[in-house]
Amino acid sequence: MQSKTTGTNPTHEQAHLQLQLFEERRETRLREARDWYFKNYFPNNMEDSMRIAAPGTDNGALVMMVFSYWDQACALLNYGLLHEDLFFETTGEFFGVWERVRPVIQEGRKMFSNPAFLAHLEKAVKRFEEWSESRSPGQIAAMRKFMEQMRPKTAKV
Repeated sequence: MQSKTTGTNPTHEQAHLQLQLFEERRETRLREARDWYFKNYFPNNMEDSMRIAAPGTDNGALVMMVFSYWDQACALLNYGLLHEDLFFETTGEFFGVWERVRPVIQEGRKMFSNPAFLAHLEKAVKRFEEWSESRSPGQIAAMRKFMEQMRPKTAKV
């Protein structure tokens, strides 16, 4: 299937790299971290984030595994090593990771003096939002509504 956005099909190398990323997601510790993240990480501000997963704690290590995995994957995408349409068509978890950290990212970047923290993830998500809306208007709003329903009642803003 030829891409509507890029006008090209994925190369063998791009497809192989994408499959390698998928295999990495299956690694036991990363799978546990991803599972923990989506069940527990619901910050509204940096105070919440520090309470839930402070640096130096086991939970902090789990969150950083998820962050670093997806920021690296999105870096490969942003540098053109992955095929954008293939990535967006088959990979949505990065969007969910971003949505959880989005409320605190600016505060976190300031706190840790790292304005580039998760910048690759953020850049990829912005393109994904445009890509999704051009193909399925309303999809992003629907996904955000669904994710909001996943939040525990105590984590609501």
